[in-house]
Amino acid sequence: MAKSTAKAGKAEQYVLLPARGLRAKARGAGAGAREFLVSAEDAIGASGMRIDGRQVPITVIDSIGADGAKLVEMPPESALAIRSLRPGLRLVPLTWYTPAVAPIPQVEQGVPQGDRKRGVAADSITLRVTSRTDKAPIAGAIVLAFVDVEARMGAQGVTDASGHVQLALGGGSVKLERLYVYPLGPYWTLLRKNLELRNGAEMRLTPLNLAYKDGVRHFYGNAPVTAGEGVTVGVIDTGVADHSDLVIAGGANTVPGEDPNAFGDNGQHHGTHVAGIIAARGTPPTGIRGVAPGVALRAYRVFGQGSGSASSFAIIKAIDQAVADKCDLVNMSLGGGMFDQVLKAAVDDARDAGSLCIIAAGNDSRSPVSFPAVIDSALAVSALGRKGTFPTSSAEMDNVAAPYGTDRKNFVGEFSNVGPEIDLIGPGVGIISTVPENTYAEISGTSMACPAVTGMAARALDPSVLKMKRDAARSEAMVKAILASARSLGFDPPFEGHGLPNRK
Repeated sequence: MAKSTAKAGKAEQYVLLPARGLRAKARGAGAGAREFLVSAEDAIGASGMRIDGRQVPITVIDSIGADGAKLVEMPPESALAIRSLRPGLRLVPLTWYTPAVAPIPQVEQGVPQGDRKRGVAADSITLRVTSRTDKAPIAGAIVLAFVDVEARMGAQGVTDASGHVQLALGGGSVKLERLYVYPLGPYWTLLRKNLELRNGAEMRLTPLNLAYKDGVRHFYGNAPVTAGEGVTVGVIDTGVADHSDLVIAGGANTVPGEDPNAFGDNGQHHGTHVAGIIAARGTPPTGIRGVAPGVALRAYRVFGQGSGSASSFAIIKAIDQAVADKCDLVNMSLGGGMFDQVLKAAVDDARDAGSLCIIAAGNDSRSPVSFPAVIDSALAVSALGRKGTFPTSSAEMDNVAAPYGTDRKNFVGEFSNVGPEIDLIGPGVGIISTVPENTYAEISGTSMACPAVTGMAARALDPSVLKMKRDAARSEAMVKAILASARSLGFDPPFEGHGLPNRK
């Protein structure tokens, strides 16, 4: 699609769409909107459009079909003109969303240099991170050292190729309240409390054992490779990398300006991890097994290359494409921001077309369910954890919090958003899954709970439901089957909704 020609700083991006849904009708009240959207399709790449004899500066950047929503860029005066000249259309500012992973602690202020009360000087401590099994250096690990957790005071850094990181903590020996290590690769995170850190110290991480019973495997075991057959699942995310445990049936990249066929991982790893939870086909201990390995898995990349955020337009275009590709379930492990009528239109349209969106509730520590999971035509998922499914030395211990279930080992992840919109709960603390370069990682978040629920949802759908005409009645039947498969774990409804989808 064409790139914007508007001058930087003088224009804003909007989504232009009909009064209802993503596509305008050919007859009735929507006919005028459809005519304008089609004319806008013809104007892609032009620097303006002629509306009622008036030349209006507007650049059409991308489109969802001739009669569908458009991504446009224009100065504020053009936006006013569109609203007055074409009141049958909606013009909504572009918004952005992020993956729904559990946040990690952040250092917000450094250690005051020469703070004699803390007995430190203006020096750095060098720490080395290695593997517990062979002492190999671990590169790319995030290290956070807190001298005062409540004040977020300390230092942080990333290990280099030799596993070393320099931390501006002062002196050759510093007392820490907390030390965290978050590796990129196949290792568990590490949490150490109340330690004396000395220059030259070494922290050893425990490698992941693919036969380990994490949260997903505890609740769902290792499914037969045929589980979920007949169901097509779309993953709207950062893309999915080639991996020996994954089979991708197809997909699309809906990021404006990028190759539509480039739906592999964008460098953020998130979508590949999500995909593995749903449909990995490996066999432990050399691989992992997802919840529903038999589904046809499709990848829709909405995050730009190397980007940690996705635009509302890229997401709605992906939802529209997933519906066109006959996806039965659409996993959306993303969220953030205020109510956005653009995403609501797309999720509602999908449900009317027989496709159901399952969305992560967000990770703001018991805050209200985030958008778009609050959309009533979607299913919202909170995150469950279980003691014993991750090492007690891992940073996942921070995610253990009340309330606890009937089985006191079960808890709602500390990070999980909750509220009356929650429909289901899924395992989302310390989950092992696939990541690029044919390896594995453990991550926490409602991002992980969501695909676990999506996988079990696929297994809850009978052939009789899947054979129904693709319309709203089909979606209603899917929702009934999925919710009927759930069992309560003893949490109140705002925490678990109907409960944990059960095996079938």
